[in-house]
Parts: sequence; structure tokens; C-alpha cells
Amino acid sequence: MKTSGSKNGSLPIMAAALLFDSPVFLSNVPYLLDVNTMAKIISSLGGRVDFKGNSEVLIDPSNVSRYDPPLEPVIAMRASFLVAGALLARFGRAKVALPGGCAIGSRPVDIHLKGFEALGVKRSIEHGFVNLECDKLKGANIYLSYPSVGATENLIMASVFAEGMTVIDNAAKEPEILGLSEFLNLCGAKIRGAGSRTIEIEGVKSLKPIDNYSIIPDRIEAGTLMLAGAITQGDILVENINPDYLSSVIEKMIEAGIEVLPEKNSIRVRCKNRPKPVTIKTSPHPGFPTDMQAQFMALLSLGEGTSVITEMVFENRYLHAEELSRLGADIRIDGRTAVIVGVNHLSGAPVRALDLRAGAALVIAGLIAEGETRVFGLSHLNRGYENLEVKLSNLGASISKEVLP
Repeated sequence: MKTSGSKNGSLPIMAAALLFDSPVFLSNVPYLLDVNTMAKIISSLGGRVDFKGNSEVLIDPSNVSRYDPPLEPVIAMRASFLVAGALLARFGRAKVALPGGCAIGSRPVDIHLKGFEALGVKRSIEHGFVNLECDKLKGANIYLSYPSVGATENLIMASVFAEGMTVIDNAAKEPEILGLSEFLNLCGAKIRGAGSRTIEIEGVKSLKPIDNYSIIPDRIEAGTLMLAGAITQGDILVENINPDYLSSVIEKMIEAGIEVLPEKNSIRVRCKNRPKPVTIKTSPHPGFPTDMQAQFMALLSLGEGTSVITEMVFENRYLHAEELSRLGADIRIDGRTAVIVGVNHLSGAPVRALDLRAGAALVIAGLIAEGETRVFGLSHLNRGYENLEVKLSNLGASISKEVLP
């Protein structure tokens, strides 16, 4: 089964298109609600976004003249705030609503704003909007109090045209940071150290887009498919994925007794028994990704013993636990810790996806639950998975998606 392009890899690069004055052509872009939301934001600023089919997108930012995207698309998605850095680099100002997204906990933009201030930006927050303004961006040494992916991406974009050198310390190391930096470097930026703790950006005068840039594969979709194979005690091959992106997930799957065979651009998963209990603590990359916590909890709910998950990234990311319990899982939550006592089987029931990854967890739990499972709230799932029901059907699942009135 081939993995789609990365949602979290596409969104910052789409935002980075605002740095250019000529068309940007991207391939391997997944057709998702979040991608459409970013397209609406770019269009609202005067740009043009054309979906060409076969996961190809043409973004023409040449007529972008506004720096204040409208409220509605911005509050629908957390990643919408990524346009702030690009707009600052292009216009020296931006007015962006405080962003929305899944209700999985507090995700303040303070880290972004402190970084912008270091570059010489004046900021204020009024009526739910962040106002940013700067006569001239100047390189600076920036220390992030937390290795925020969004803040790292925003500051990279804001620093591309800044005068002098910008150094981001305690930067995020996620593969999506590498993707953004690679794209910008191919277009003439001077970024060093992406994927490490310290990133250096030497300001340049302008960027020139390359003919085509292919978005990296979606590691979270790949991980979700891998766990779907494991929970059903199946044998699947997930293609178009760099195993290094999922090293911590692979490690925990092997610890749980699952056979995982990484190749150069694929991962095979084989499982014949219930998973063994494991202990997981989420953390920034290269640690165990918070975006895989819910799906792994679904797997462990059918484990042979008691597993423990500690969520260290978001304080409210156990919205799926109660819904998994409706299927018969034995899960107890105490603050940031979840204790999962494995049960022999799950039973199908109506459940509701309360955030993106919770929806994925409920879908893969439904694959093994006895009887029919109906997952409501698919708008969350559609934000981050391209044709998940089709891919699971092709792997042998009995699954369909209904459009409800």
C-alpha cells in the first residue's frame, strides 16, 4: 500500500509559496481538507491555487497583495498561522487570527511571537488577531523554550530574507522541517542544520522556484497503516516511506512482539499474536510522536497485559480513550498518564472522532471489533488522511464511508 504525501509536510511549503513572485509547482500533495484550507487562505490574499490532479498543485503568488487572511479559514486549522512568517518576509507585516484546529490542548503561539520579536518585529494582539509589523527583519540568535515544529517553520520562513544570520537554537527536528528547508534551499535559500538542534539561516535577496518539488511521504499515515496491519494480525507492505521517519514507532512495535521489516523505501509488518505490553512516552522527534499515540493505544487495548502511555506533548490528547472504551477497551486516565489493560476482544459500537488522530484510532479499532462499528465526526479524519477507507479496503477491510445529511 502506497503512502500519500505528507499533510504536515505540504502545509508549510504551501505557505512558503508566499515568499515567491512567480508560480510554485508541487507534486505528491495529498487532497485533504487542511490542504484545501491553506489553498483558501492563499487565494484570499490574492494568490491562485490550482489542483492539477495526480496530487499536483500550482500556486501562483505573483498577485498576492494582502497580508490579512480572513478569519474563517484561519481558525479552522492550526497550521494557518504558518503564513505569518512568509507574509512578514514579503511585506514586513501580517495580521493573522489566532488559529484553531483539533481541541487536544493548549497550543499557544507565544513561541512564534517571541522569535519574531527577536527578528525586530513589533506585535500586538487585539480582538483575536495577532498584528505583526517590522520595518526591516534582521538576523538574530533565537532560543525556543520548546522545540515547536510550527514555530521553527515560521521562523525559517521569516528569516529567509532577513539581513544577516539567524540562528535558531532548540529547533524542532521533525522530517517536515527537513522538507521545508530542502525546498527553500533548492530555490536559493541558505539554510544549514535542518534536522538538528541548531538551524542557521543566512538571509538572501530573493528566491526562484524550481520546476517541481515533491512533498515527502506522510509518516503518520504510514504508521497508522502499519498499526492497522498489526491490530488485525495481518501481513502488509507499506510503500513510499522512509523507515527513519518512524524509528521510534518501529522500536515500540518490535517491543510489542510485532515483526517489522524496514527496507529502503518501504516497511513490512507481520503479526500473528496479541501485542505484548509496552510503556510509551510521547516527545518531540526523534521521540515517539504524539500523532501516533491514539493509534497505538487502540493496538494496546488488545494486548496481553497492562501498558502505560504518558502524553508529554499535549495535555488533552486522550479524547479517544472514552470512545475506545465504548468498544470494550479497558483504559484508565490519570492526568497525562493512560493505563491500558488488554482485553480479549472489542465489540462494534457507534463512536465519535473528536480529533484527527482519535478518528484514525477508532477506525483501526473498528477493523478488529466484533460486529459493526460506526465512526461519526469524519470531518476530523478527512483533514489528515487521503482515501483511508479505500486504502484499508484494498488491504482487505470491510469498510465504507457514508455521506450523512
